[in-house]
Amino acid sequence: MADQKQCTVVRTGQYEGVQGGTFGTGVSAQSAGAEGLCLHRLVMPAGTRGRPHLHEGHESAIFIQSGQVEVWHGAELAEHVVLHAGDYFYIPANTPHMPVNSGTEAMVCLVARTDPDEQEGVRLLNLPTWLETRLGPLPVGAG
Repeated sequence: MADQKQCTVVRTGQYEGVQGGTFGTGVSAQSAGAEGLCLHRLVMPAGTRGRPHLHEGHESAIFIQSGQVEVWHGAELAEHVVLHAGDYFYIPANTPHMPVNSGTEAMVCLVARTDPDEQEGVRLLNLPTWLETRLGPLPVGAG
């Protein structure tokens, strides 16, 4: 009989994502030996934004637990949606996106991705000038 993988409990720690925000160390290749997914909790303080980025070759699914967040997405980050507690959001592989929490409370969400290494496929992008002008000087979110 071949070696069988074992179920794993992960007691969460924290790390700062290169794309901004404080992540709870969840299920990944590093923490649990995952081969095809990762699942993490993201906290984004009020009045902050993430860095524009995409996940090379990997899909993402997000569930907003509390608060709200704006997500600028698509080519040149020209598309915009506001997500509220209870909303789910799907981001196709290689799709540019950037979260913005312009609200007055922290946004907390669960992020699932088809990248078991989570941070390996993150590719940072430049913030389009038009959007930087529109958003003003929001700091990149870190808890």
